[in-house]
Amino acid sequence: MKFKTPVQQQCYEKIQPWLNESYPNTHTPPYEIPLFVIPMGSATAMIEVSPMGDNEALILVWAYVVTGADLRPDLLRYLLQKNYELQFGVFSIDEEGDIRVHASLIGSTCDKKELLTSVSSVLETADMYDDDIVKTWGGKRALDRMLEQ
Repeated sequence: MKFKTPVQQQCYEKIQPWLNESYPNTHTPPYEIPLFVIPMGSATAMIEVSPMGDNEALILVWAYVVTGADLRPDLLRYLLQKNYELQFGVFSIDEEGDIRVHASLIGSTCDKKELLTSVSSVLETADMYDDDIVKTWGGKRALDRMLEQ
């Protein structure tokens, strides 16, 4: 695993025991980026620790919701309306057109409760909305996409 800054490494090492203790199925893929993967239901959360300058780290908690949906205006409006309703996290569309839900946390001030609330919110939101989106706008849930690979 490669860290770009000491602060990034410290943040990663701070949250690792919290995730492992709270989610026993947490695993770290053999990538060079600091990343944790947590599956739950039809969703899988990714928790990345990225540098934010030299003196801070950013914790990115995200999950794919649906890939390959028809990105019509009514779907985009639906996602924006849901963003207004969500307490934690927001829906977004990545550069490949995949729908994700994500939250960002400042590493130095993040505590265990804040991190775990963000992870559970992202997982629950992805799991809650994926079926409805696929039913109305097509595409595949993240779980279905993974099972095909």
